[in-house]
Amino acid sequence: MELIKALILGIVQGATEFLPISSSGHLVLVPWLLEWEEPPLYFDVMLHMGTLVAVFLYFWRDWLTLALAGLNALKTRSLQDPNARLLLWIVIGSIPAALAGVLLNDFFESRFMDAPMVAVELMITGAILVWAERYTRRQPVVDDDSMHHIGLLNAFIIGIAQAIAILPGISRSGTTISAGMWRGLPRSVSARFSFLLSTPVIFGAGLYEIAKLATSSEPMGDNMLLPMVVGTLASGIVGYLCIWYLIRLLQRRSLYGFAIYCAVFGMLCLLVALLR
Repeated sequence: MELIKALILGIVQGATEFLPISSSGHLVLVPWLLEWEEPPLYFDVMLHMGTLVAVFLYFWRDWLTLALAGLNALKTRSLQDPNARLLLWIVIGSIPAALAGVLLNDFFESRFMDAPMVAVELMITGAILVWAERYTRRQPVVDDDSMHHIGLLNAFIIGIAQAIAILPGISRSGTTISAGMWRGLPRSVSARFSFLLSTPVIFGAGLYEIAKLATSSEPMGDNMLLPMVVGTLASGIVGYLCIWYLIRLLQRRSLYGFAIYCAVFGMLCLLVALLR
């Protein structure tokens, strides 16, 4: 693999994993548009590991606090600590995606083969973002940036949104942030919970791909080490910067810009499909 391709795919993975524009959709559509060969499985695994490291590094203090609160809750058998409750909400919110990934794996994998349909689903992501912004303008929003009032029902609803986003082209961060906004959570709280909720999913998806890699007979080429390093570093660095950017952006701006991008890019891909 050429270094420039590895760098581009790493940047695409890092940016689109956390910005509400669908990483899975872009990893299907970008190589399809450029008529590149599908990257090897082990390269895809390393790109996901890059974004996993990014989200862990950005939220390491949160995860340390949550882990200590969880251990203390197990010892005391109490959920008085709000951080222990938040950890429980993350666990509950992760269940729908885990079940969907296990029970519907073949269905989801088949959708990665249909680039025009992925383009349509990317446009659906844009519609979801517009709907979330327009709906929340008419609804009361909690005037509190605390994560501790998310609650069981909100966590489960956001988790269902995350499960739906396994479809390529449906943005995980976009649907989960939109679901939180629909439930009356501020954008910043919805985004932060979305990123925390993404950690178990990215980790689980990485383990699944590593398991596939362990049973694969696909050899790693002698010239792949440097592209893997470049792609992984690009994925991790860009992913970290995009988390930082989006959390701050949503404190001041709406999701409309991302919605426009999803609609335009999706229509462009459909036009290319028709011309081809």
